[in-house]
Amino acid sequence: MSVSDVPDRVEGLLRELAPRALGAVLRRYGHFDDAEDAVQEALVAASSAWVADGLPDNPLGWLIRAATRRMTDLYRSEEARRRREDLAASWSSDQLDPATGRDDTLALFFMCCHPSLPTASAVALMLRALGGLTTREIATAFLVPETTMAQRISRAKRTIAGSGEPFALPDPAARDERLAPVLRVVYLLFNEGYASSHGAELGRADLATEAIRLGRLLDELLPDEAEVTALLALMLLTEARRVARTTDTGALVPLSEQDRNHWDRSLVAQGTALAARSLDHSPMGEYAAQAAIAALHDGAPSHEETDWRRILSLYTVLVRQTNSPVVRLNRAVAVAMVDGPEPALVLVDELAASGALAGSHRLHAVRAHLLETQGELRTAKAEYVAAAARSANTRERDYLTMKAAALDVVGFSPPSRDR
Repeated sequence: MSVSDVPDRVEGLLRELAPRALGAVLRRYGHFDDAEDAVQEALVAASSAWVADGLPDNPLGWLIRAATRRMTDLYRSEEARRRREDLAASWSSDQLDPATGRDDTLALFFMCCHPSLPTASAVALMLRALGGLTTREIATAFLVPETTMAQRISRAKRTIAGSGEPFALPDPAARDERLAPVLRVVYLLFNEGYASSHGAELGRADLATEAIRLGRLLDELLPDEAEVTALLALMLLTEARRVARTTDTGALVPLSEQDRNHWDRSLVAQGTALAARSLDHSPMGEYAAQAAIAALHDGAPSHEETDWRRILSLYTVLVRQTNSPVVRLNRAVAVAMVDGPEPALVLVDELAASGALAGSHRLHAVRAHLLETQGELRTAKAEYVAAAARSANTRERDYLTMKAAALDVVGFSPPSRDR
């Protein structure tokens, strides 16, 4: 391979190898904080050296050696020597040499989603340890100062170190218990990339791409876990619509108005096959139900020809599984497509009265749409205005403001049904 071919491959390769390198160094030295810092330095060095000199024959070995040299320098001090001896006592003596190439990525997944970590910290740590992103890149992605993100990551690493948990896969019972938080972190990362909660753009393609990469990795490591397969299917089926959900200027295009010819049919095919595979297991899990819903959307010729009754039944299952207010809101949308806006508005008003989605712009946006469908345009406009005021995403806010402006109906009376 020529040096000129390297830049296009380096970033992707480094992200792929980062968790394996960290797992190898962590397995040998047993200190997450130091090992993670050492691997980050190795990644930075590789990003320059490999572009200048070309890819080495053994990129993973190169990273492990570079990180090991950093660890060796660090552990030359007397204080570090004592710490190493103390740590060694708490680790098993049969650690494999990093050079063996043992893949400890799955253990890293579970370590980054330690039960004592807040979700935001788990996401940040996963992006560092499994994604190979720098602190600056993560801070930029989540619109916080680099120092704030550095502190968040440092606290997360200290929490893991203080837990005394060995670097190994949890036993089967603990693994099953902790798989749900692992999947949730990956899905939250994808959602932030596909529909950002704040910022000037509707989404962050780089974050969604990273979540899908981690999802593929999890599916490869746990091929018999139906919910892992289903989550990957859900992300692929959703990502397939990315290009169609914005105009050339970046404005939001709702699902009902998207040009389905622009959907990525390769991703739709992959996601549909994975969704079907996940449904081979019983009972149907939360992500399997969501993937099935996404597959019905992506397989429909148009918004109107979507199998809304099947989608409604799947949302009914999801409500029983999760009782999530967001799922209940989505179910109300499906009810409107099947039975009309009136029963859907009853469900939305019940949600509003419960306070479960207080402050959510989506609650007001759905209510606005249902009221508009009913012809209650003045009330619908007020709900669109309320939704826009609560959205922290510029593109969403612009869309909701535009919808409100379109319903500026002072002195206007909607036509009667008899006309």
